[in-house]
Amino acid sequence: MMNVSKLTRFTCIGMLSAIVLTACSDNDDNANGMGELTPEEQAFGKATGNFTAEEWYPGGALGTTEKASYSAPTPAVTNITGMEDEFVIGEGFFEKLYTFEQEPRKGLGPAWVRNSCIACHPSYGHGKRQTEYRANQIGNGYLLVIYHPDTNGYITEVTGMPQTQAMSPFKAPIDENQISIEWKNVTAMESGLPMQFKDGEQYSLIYPEVTIPPTAFNTNPKPTNYEVRLESTIGIYGTGLLDALSDEDIEAQWLAESPYVELNPAMWDKEAGAFKSSAYYSAGYNDTGTFRKGQHGPLKRFTYAMTRGTLQDGAGANAIWNITNVTRSDRHWLYTTPAWAKAQSEDAEVIRYIKEHGASESSILHPYYADGTDEGIAARVNEILSCSSIAKKETFDKYLFNGAPYNGQEEMSDKQYYQFMVWHRGLAVPAARNLDDAQVQRGKELFSQIGCAQCHRPSWKTGSDDMWVDASIKAYAQSIGKNASDILPKYPNQTIWPYTDMVQHRLFMKNDIRTGWCRTTPLWGRGLSRQLTGSDDRLHDCRARTVLEAIMWHGYSKESDAYKATEKFFYLEKDERDAIVKFLESI
Repeated sequence: MMNVSKLTRFTCIGMLSAIVLTACSDNDDNANGMGELTPEEQAFGKATGNFTAEEWYPGGALGTTEKASYSAPTPAVTNITGMEDEFVIGEGFFEKLYTFEQEPRKGLGPAWVRNSCIACHPSYGHGKRQTEYRANQIGNGYLLVIYHPDTNGYITEVTGMPQTQAMSPFKAPIDENQISIEWKNVTAMESGLPMQFKDGEQYSLIYPEVTIPPTAFNTNPKPTNYEVRLESTIGIYGTGLLDALSDEDIEAQWLAESPYVELNPAMWDKEAGAFKSSAYYSAGYNDTGTFRKGQHGPLKRFTYAMTRGTLQDGAGANAIWNITNVTRSDRHWLYTTPAWAKAQSEDAEVIRYIKEHGASESSILHPYYADGTDEGIAARVNEILSCSSIAKKETFDKYLFNGAPYNGQEEMSDKQYYQFMVWHRGLAVPAARNLDDAQVQRGKELFSQIGCAQCHRPSWKTGSDDMWVDASIKAYAQSIGKNASDILPKYPNQTIWPYTDMVQHRLFMKNDIRTGWCRTTPLWGRGLSRQLTGSDDRLHDCRARTVLEAIMWHGYSKESDAYKATEKFFYLEKDERDAIVKFLESI
């Protein structure tokens, strides 16, 4: 990347053609050390070959950083006085470890998935492939997906994001020592495509087979008839820009594709040519938290399964609660299950430990102590650990929030959650690289020619970004006399280049993702993964170790929505395949 002092760009919000190049003769820390712009620096921000000037800035004027970074703030953050300070504080909630009682990152108990957010998102990017499941392994972005294969529904004995860690004396819902991840080799493509290109270059594909025996579950009852898959975290930069896309534009994209591919019937009404109510987050949800007939909340657009709507109640807002089990004013209860609560209340070791260590009011176990009898402790453990829904809120308040060690406070205040969301919505997309390279330009041309751009739609334009905001943000905004939608970074009317159609497709891979339906993953910035995270693992479970492997997985089955494009890629000359890979690593 060039030294930022060599270029002055976007001095006002407007057309990207307003870029002004300036050389600074008194600064010689650029690539050639002579105070002169390198050829790449000279080309940056200008139309070149088949790339427009805009494409250097995939996040638009308000959402792109010139740093080779997944963690930099957007200009929408840095342009507003005070917001960058909030961004930095929010960043701490993502990067630092959580503990049971230490402010300001108090949480974890009684069970959790990870003790920090960044543990799942190395350098804010895609998780790394693992050969064993260990929650505390840095870079392990895996979530366990445990479901019934006949219905595709999650098992109910453990949480939807299954936990393998718990505070003493409780036993973790799943004993991670009994989780097995075995990586297997594909010996032949189901589609019939050879595993060697016509020029002799070979490729290999691997996939995980995950098993968890019933003995690993510390629940009552234990689950039956289940299968296990892995889903890895993806990069979280630029999610605020995807949040700024209008529901109407995304629906129009689904409608445009509907004559040519089958769309997820859980989301799409084929006869009506429109989204079903189930495609919207909390259908009928209004600003007061109640439901109104005939109205709906924001369109689901985040996670592989598109289960989350607005970013303000999307994957990150949800994860800060259920990954670290951190309560806040609008998530005022635990992330647990009755089956785990029952098992812990029946565990003699748990009861004995609480009896020995929970009598003191200063003990973190005191809320479970009850009257100190075995029966009283067991009943209290079952009651508290079952506080996993709004219906249990009063019970949770009674035993935890009005007693030790919480002292009547949520673990994350509304202001802290606001700061976390400033950071989350304020993460910039890194600028594109090497667009002046002839091979990259050829790669872009081929990418479109063979049909990849049909799903990996290159560009969008954001809407007015009249964002939906949740109760915690509204409460904080009200406390400082501001409108909730005015205190978060906004990205109205930006041309962005995420390379996704925001549609769910099926690839029919071996040991595929649960349900088979997966949102087209944005490609922007992914070419920096090796540099920033140390690995280039791709796809939902990190089965692809390289860009080439990720492409060929798209053609594993002839049923794949991307088979024809993959077949065309397979028959390209090597220099053409390499050009597409270099293009993907440059955007």
